[in-house]
Amino acid sequence: MAIYIKSGNKLKSVQEKKFDLEEDIQRLTEDNLEIIFDLKFVSGFLNNEFSVTVQEQDFYIDTLAFNEHQNSFVIIEYKKDRNFSIIDQGFSYLSAMLRNKAEFVLELNRKLGKSFDKDDIDWEQSRLIFISPEFTNHQKNAINFNDLPFSLYEVKYYENGIVEYDPIKPFRTTESIQTFTKDKIIHDVSKEVKVYTVDDLIKPNWKITESLLSEFEKQLLISQNETKINYTQKYIAYLSKYKRNYVEIVPQRKGLKIYYRFPFNRVKSSLKIEDCSKVGHWTNGISFINLSEIEQIPEAVKIAKDSFLYTHKDIS
Repeated sequence: MAIYIKSGNKLKSVQEKKFDLEEDIQRLTEDNLEIIFDLKFVSGFLNNEFSVTVQEQDFYIDTLAFNEHQNSFVIIEYKKDRNFSIIDQGFSYLSAMLRNKAEFVLELNRKLGKSFDKDDIDWEQSRLIFISPEFTNHQKNAINFNDLPFSLYEVKYYENGIVEYDPIKPFRTTESIQTFTKDKIIHDVSKEVKVYTVDDLIKPNWKITESLLSEFEKQLLISQNETKINYTQKYIAYLSKYKRNYVEIVPQRKGLKIYYRFPFNRVKSSLKIEDCSKVGHWTNGISFINLSEIEQIPEAVKIAKDSFLYTHKDIS
């Protein structure tokens, strides 16, 4: 996609530049990890890369990051070489992590001053991100499965200091990778690392809930069109382009429990907003509403916009 700078009523094309070294991409990403992916930097080029050994093979982790919303690890690998297998390398790195959980937790505690135990980590939500200036069509096609725990980002560098991290979207994700391979590493990793879908959260006979969710998402995506949907074991998260959850939903048998990120008494609404900041629950929200009628959805979406603004109040 061409990028232009507007000057008056004229557009001037912005020329793409090249990264000299793979480590230039790595350093830039690590310096801006929270801005780009909303992840906490643990280790990498900036403070010595972390490595583990599996069956006498060393795995050097380019960047180890931590998702504080889900208490899960994210491995980031940078590639300028186009001749590598997305599937093989992706599952190999995740397998290395699952075989060395204690070492990963120790690295996290040591670098961030935490005191996590292995059981505090949500290993199901482990993820891997590949970052490259360009992926081949074969590599892009390799992610067309519904249960791959990794993603691809193409990073582009332009004149005037413009940088773009462009996620590669799968063409279709209807099949499981496990139906296409008997590889032991892939099957072993898939037993521990899960990629959830809406079908895991809404039972077949929850027709009212399904209808409410469909209409809520339709109106929300019109209101906030760059929103990304992420399914977890217990709830659905709605993320802004800044990778921040600003709304989360727990589907129920005949309705939706919608969680927001602002204090319950901050927003005035015709819907009853309740406080959950001091009680245990699955999501990151601190207030919520119960939604059971289609007519309530426009107001619920309006409140979602308030939650978006509150969550992003530090961004001008």
